[in-house]
Amino acid sequence: MSDTITAEDPLSGEEIELPADVEVGEIIDSPATGAELEVVSLDPVTLEEAPELEEDWGE
Repeated sequence: MSDTITAEDPLSGEEIELPADVEVGEIIDSPATGAELEVVSLDPVTLEEAPELEEDWGE
């Protein structure tokens, strides 16, 4: 069994390696673009650009 899996970077189209134990909702840094990507599916592994976190001022 492999310790890594591959997925396509949605911004560059390049194949990138991810840890085999990656989970849905996990944020990873793309080695190709440096952007933050979110794992949205595991079968197949699908990545999307992570949403920007907004300030929460308790309102």
